[in-house]
Amino acid sequence: MPRRQVIIIILSGILLCWLLAGISGGRVQAEAGDAAADQGSTAYIEAAGSVPSDPAALTARSGAQRLEQAAEALYGYVLEGDVLKARKEAEEISQIFISSSFEGMTSVEGINALSSVILDMKSALAAAQPSPERWEAAAAKLRLAANSLNHPRQPMWMQYYKLVREDLNDMEQSAAANDLKSWTAALARLQSRYANIRPAVIISRPAEAVSSFDSWMSYAGGVAGSEQPVERARLLEIVSYGQDAARVMFGKDRSEPVLSLPLAPQQYGGWALLAGAFILTVLAYTAYRKYRGQKRDLKPV
Repeated sequence: MPRRQVIIIILSGILLCWLLAGISGGRVQAEAGDAAADQGSTAYIEAAGSVPSDPAALTARSGAQRLEQAAEALYGYVLEGDVLKARKEAEEISQIFISSSFEGMTSVEGINALSSVILDMKSALAAAQPSPERWEAAAAKLRLAANSLNHPRQPMWMQYYKLVREDLNDMEQSAAANDLKSWTAALARLQSRYANIRPAVIISRPAEAVSSFDSWMSYAGGVAGSEQPVERARLLEIVSYGQDAARVMFGKDRSEPVLSLPLAPQQYGGWALLAGAFILTVLAYTAYRKYRGQKRDLKPV
């Protein structure tokens, strides 16, 4: 092999190693930078938690935490059938609500919804006629509402999305079969589920999303109670509107892919393309030199 060709290949290898080292170094620096940013964020959060700049916000957070703990305890007492402890816990919840400020954590409608479920719980426990089913339903609503206030980003009521979707699917199948009776039964199940989570939804969702689903439920209920026959196409259209309203309420995107694959880090795309192009160029040049050498050797002397 000619000396010039050997030198070119050696230099190409050195340059390739340098490029690969640059890519690895960039990745290490990026990871180190991300770790430093995470540490900085954690330190900031810890500092903010230990030295709050807004005492009112701290009161709201601590009040929401105490409210959820008390609601969990009350729910447990109701399931156990211990009415005396449940009543005592209900009074504690009422005092927490009165003494705490939830400003900035929910809307005025959310405060009203929370107040309503507390009053409903106390009313159910104070009724002259014992009603374990009513106690449990009221305690479940209060538990979901308190959790929604304390965990607005990941509330428990979001777990109902699968059940709501199942009811809507049942309505769609019934509409496709033009079976109004089954369609009405599925709607009744959906109405019951929504009644359990509605106060919690109001606390952590924009009023527009709640109003949209409320309007749809009212319209669908009016159609189900109509004495006149309803066409199959109209039933399907109503279900379609309900599916859209449910997606908005639960924060789901219609165009959201079922499975998303992680993308490669954007900062390494240019380096990777450059390294690949360089390798291809070296290989092509080497192949060309080899071809020329073979062709020269085949020439007659």
